[in-house]
Amino acid sequence: TLDRQDAEIQLLKSGVLTSAVPLTLEDVSHFGEGPRELFIRSSCYSVLSITMPEPGPTVSWVFSSEPKSIAFSVVYREVDDAALEQAKVLIPLTRCNSHQETIQGQLKVRRPGVYTLLFDNSYSRFISKNIFYHLTVEKPVIYDGSDS
Repeated sequence: TLDRQDAEIQLLKSGVLTSAVPLTLEDVSHFGEGPRELFIRSSCYSVLSITMPEPGPTVSWVFSSEPKSIAFSVVYREVDDAALEQAKVLIPLTRCNSHQETIQGQLKVRRPGVYTLLFDNSYSRFISKNIFYHLTVEKPVIYDGSDS
């Protein structure tokens, strides 16, 4: 499976980054109602990196792209500056028809660390893309033994 993982890691190593948005658990908790915009130049990629202090929460995302499709992946690292060789690909790069439908997904945070949502436009030589995204986080429900 080494080859499959390589595409994402290769991109992070040698691809051209348009923009990187660092987010904390707090940021995502207070994301607000509307979508935000992420710009990706042609032949480049952009990332949203969410730092999770502890396991338990579930992060959900929805996004759409204009114009045309985008490739999407989720990569995990224990710390932001960990070697890329140690990154784990949680969702392999997938081409999404996000210009035609809203893409939704979620991820349960099993380990503390940095979860990177990667939007890859490196296959598009001439067309820049805009991603409209919204993030939410659900904290795990901790049962306290009281029945109301």
